[in-house]
Amino acid sequence: MEILPGSGVAGVRIGDTRDDVERTTGPAVHGPDGGRAVYGPPTHLVVDYAQDRTVGAVTVTYGDGDEATYDGLQLTGRFLDDVLGDLAARGLTSTPSDVGRDFHVGLSVFSTGSASGAELGLTDDPDDERLVSEGVTVAPYASFVLPG
Repeated sequence: MEILPGSGVAGVRIGDTRDDVERTTGPAVHGPDGGRAVYGPPTHLVVDYAQDRTVGAVTVTYGDGDEATYDGLQLTGRFLDDVLGDLAARGLTSTPSDVGRDFHVGLSVFSTGSASGAELGLTDDPDDERLVSEGVTVAPYASFVLPG
């Protein structure tokens, strides 16, 4: 699933209403009435809604071959350091977050440490401790950083 930094993904954009999203994705499978809703499969979308029921952020998580991509570069389901290196090589600047990096173009790549490279077939070494890129959140950069 191709992400659009700072804007969203195909069919789900920052500022869309919840009704707009659900016309595209179908009903939420988790959180149908809350500020965060999960849609899928086949997509793996987590949408954070503002109080006015518009999209504030869209997260694409890894799984089932429908990985997040940006300009042809696979962002999820790979080793996090490799993804970050590829993005930096494209000239994208970022700041560290507690679970990854927040990029000024309006995307955040992260790992919660719940997936392993061996489980995803990235390595044959079950003791490989490298973090896997588990998700990408798309939103304006300012929403990733706390004031002060």
